Amino acid sequence: METSRLLLLISLALLALAALVAAGLIAYAHQRRERNSQVVQAALNRHDAGLAGNTTRSAPAKSADLLRNFGTEEDMPVHWLNTSFGKALVAEEDRVLLGKCGWGSTRAQLQYLIARCVCALVLPVLAAFVFAGSTKILLWLFAAFTIGFLLPKWVLRSVAARRRASVARELPLLIDLLGLLQGTGMSLDQTLQVIGSDFGNVMPVLSREIQLANQQYSRGGTRERSFGRMSEVYQNENLAALTSLMSQIDKYGGAVQEPLRVFGERLREQRKAKMKELIGKISVKMTGVMVVTLLPALIIITAGPGFLAVIRALGAMTK
Repeated sequence: METSRLLLLISLALLALAALVAAGLIAYAHQRRERNSQVVQAALNRHDAGLAGNTTRSAPAKSADLLRNFGTEEDMPVHWLNTSFGKALVAEEDRVLLGKCGWGSTRAQLQYLIARCVCALVLPVLAAFVFAGSTKILLWLFAAFTIGFLLPKWVLRSVAARRRASVARELPLLIDLLGLLQGTGMSLDQTLQVIGSDFGNVMPVLSREIQLANQQYSRGGTRERSFGRMSEVYQNENLAALTSLMSQIDKYGGAVQEPLRVFGERLREQRKAKMKELIGKISVKMTGVMVVTLLPALIIITAGPGFLAVIRALGAMTK
């Protein structure tokens, strides 16, 4: 029995070691490609700066196409995702979650697949070492495997929930910035370019999404399609209404300041109503806290002297 357990532990340790080595090799290859991409980016920037005076408009586009084609996912084992094993580990729901987290690329899906495999192998090895002498070691191994398999998905759901909450917080600021920049005389394209490039510190989620929408639009897509991704991914009604408004303005034209002002006021009223609802819930929850913490103290302070007097009187009667 001890020999079989030892062989089981050794096999699990070797499997975990192999998974870690494979993950390390893929991470090293990814880091190397990133360094090479940065070197090529610097070289292309110097080349474009030197030829800025006498080149045509197509030269920067060719440089950008060369940079996009260099170090892409083509040299990575992305075919793993198209196998039955890859589709089982990275299902459609997981890919949607990756998109909600801002990691919708093929590289991110491959990294998620590797993380799931590593966690599903490492946690059973740790459980085998911790519960080596237990009679229920198979049960612990199965539990560790299940937790390791589901742990990356739990992390994705947590990150997606935080990003949805961040979108709800950043949306009023986005509306104010759109109205302010439109009031200065900027066009819609200029406004979106400024928001996507200069306001990443105050709006980390929406600024990145607007930047991606601008990139998709510059590649030939429509505003409605590029904005539709944000409303579909984050499933926020106010964001969907804003993107629909911006798409209509881009398509038909017209003044944008007054619709943005009305939309901002309506959004603030909704936030006020939500805050009042939260305050009402907090008041109800604090009632139980006050009963548990303050009521005993009040009883001791108010009724304590009376109890002491009764105890002293009963003690004097017994004497």
